[in-house]
Amino acid sequence: MTNVIIKNRFLILRRISQLGILFLFVGANLFAWNVLVGDLSTAHVFDAFYLTDPHAILQMLFAGFIVGTDALIGGLIILLFYALFAGRAFCSWVCPMNMVTDSALWLRKKWRLNEIQFNTPIKRNIRYWVLILGLILSLISGVAAFEFVSPVSMLHRGIIFGMGFGWAAIAVIFLFDLLVLKNGWCGHVCPIGAFYSFTGKFHWIKVQHTVENCTDCLDCIKACPEPQVLRIIGKESGAISNSECTNCGRCIEVCNDHALKFIKKEKIQEEK
Repeated sequence: MTNVIIKNRFLILRRISQLGILFLFVGANLFAWNVLVGDLSTAHVFDAFYLTDPHAILQMLFAGFIVGTDALIGGLIILLFYALFAGRAFCSWVCPMNMVTDSALWLRKKWRLNEIQFNTPIKRNIRYWVLILGLILSLISGVAAFEFVSPVSMLHRGIIFGMGFGWAAIAVIFLFDLLVLKNGWCGHVCPIGAFYSFTGKFHWIKVQHTVENCTDCLDCIKACPEPQVLRIIGKESGAISNSECTNCGRCIEVCNDHALKFIKKEKIQEEK
């Protein structure tokens, strides 16, 4: 049991983080708790200040909305947190859709669907085009375009306030990831991941690779939802600096060579 916990330690911590955040939001709705009131787009914290989604703020600004100072400050807090500390960790440690897509990935492995290759025209950089398109549509339509149809928002608000027809969108993404494309939504389409990739270059916590320990088994690349970020594996020591890394810890969990670990930015510089 202990070995299983250690082997899946980051997965367990990610689920605690995701479910814990949902629990606090649900508690605010059902029991009037004041820890996190609202949803992932805008949350009032301890009745003291706001935290807001900077991607949603950006869409509203493009749509021509006048955004309040509290919302702007809340968005800046979140943006700086990921830019300076956590990188693209929102996708793996906060976003509830990650649990849906991870479930699809688990079934793909169990049913050996990963062995089936589909000729899909979807490249990973399409998410950046979806991000840009959302901003353009926000500018044209006068509404926060992606926020209006976001499956992430549908899932999160649905869990808190009641799902309604939002389940249809979630089911489509689950089936897309299960039957069409591995890591299809998070790794190829979602503009939220694209947005946070822009902030993920210089953050404090990164995954460090030690080439002297690496046996080039490539288990980390097989486990990584963004395998393109692991280009230095087996080649050189250093931090995984690609901003598309979600800091999920999957690569560390599967590495039996102790060649990968989380490390602070200052420690990386010292070792160099």
